[in-house]
Amino acid sequence: MTTHRPLTVTGYLELTSDQRRLLERLPFEGSHLVHGPAGSGKSVLAVHRAAMLSLTGTPVTLLSRSNTLRQQAMRWGSEIAPEVEVMTFHAWLNGLFRSAEGTAVPVPAGASSEWEIDWTGVLTGLAGHSCPGALVVDEGQDLPPAFYSLCTLLRVQVTVFADENQTITDTNSTLAEIEKKLKVSAIPLAGNHRNTRQIAVLADHFHKAAKTSGPRLADGPMPTLTAHRSWEGFVDQVRDHLRTQPKQTTAVVVQRTLTQKKLMELFARRGVAVQAYLGSGHPNHRRLDPARAGVTLLTRTSAKGLEFDSVFVPDTHEDRAHPEDPDQRCLYYMLTTRARSSLDLGYLGDREPDHLHAIPERYLKRRAW
Repeated sequence: MTTHRPLTVTGYLELTSDQRRLLERLPFEGSHLVHGPAGSGKSVLAVHRAAMLSLTGTPVTLLSRSNTLRQQAMRWGSEIAPEVEVMTFHAWLNGLFRSAEGTAVPVPAGASSEWEIDWTGVLTGLAGHSCPGALVVDEGQDLPPAFYSLCTLLRVQVTVFADENQTITDTNSTLAEIEKKLKVSAIPLAGNHRNTRQIAVLADHFHKAAKTSGPRLADGPMPTLTAHRSWEGFVDQVRDHLRTQPKQTTAVVVQRTLTQKKLMELFARRGVAVQAYLGSGHPNHRRLDPARAGVTLLTRTSAKGLEFDSVFVPDTHEDRAHPEDPDQRCLYYMLTTRARSSLDLGYLGDREPDHLHAIPERYLKRRAW
């Protein structure tokens, strides 16, 4: 199996002709929306767009919703656009509001999370203010429509890269909503430069409209659905995988932080080094290097926008929505397309999860561990 080079940003001359053409045809002025499927290179192009805008002398900020995607963008940006500021959407908004109003971003009454936003209060507080420079937004479908109303209110130039087929958050925007708020028309970006043909075909099963597969994709091993009797058995599977592919980047993606912590303990008992991203409240596990060989342990939302040579999703038994549930299908489209070369979906017990049971063997090979 091929081992990919360390994950650094693709240089401008290494981009495909279609990717370069898109960047060259985007005017420096005004707002723009680019949409494309998983693997089309949106995150890389977002960094290049920010770099190109910064060459005009305009202050540029590159935004993402997730902190893991921000860390990846910072690493890439340091190579080609060190003058571009890279921030999470929440950090940018808090800084902007505090600068204008002297207080933190307002939250709704009875809010259950520090991340909730009183958008009426934000828009009222920032009315009459402006935002110098330009914004570039990666995974723009994960930001709410009110954010794009704010961009219009602030008269800020914004370039958005989005894929509404990967919408898995509670606060999100459709392409139509972004188009309406920014008064733009979406520009398509085609192609999949990440997945093998076998992984892309499985991804298309979950989201047929995404059109992830294509004739030019490389072949690779068939994605697998593995039955595990215990978490210990799953950890042994990953350990054996690492013995044969020690230089690969390998992601273990789970639904809950509690499962992360359990697996961290089991990997430690097996002597397997793991880098884990646990999010806010866990200062020792807030930094991540997706290019580091070995195991990276993530929750599903933190994995969004990232890519790895091999991906394991061992807790599919916890997904109990109807097999045709659109949100669940979007989730699995996102999960499968994180993998470049090999993909393993797993479950505990003897019964296949309902949403995977109907997938033919020619797309998803069954095995027990």
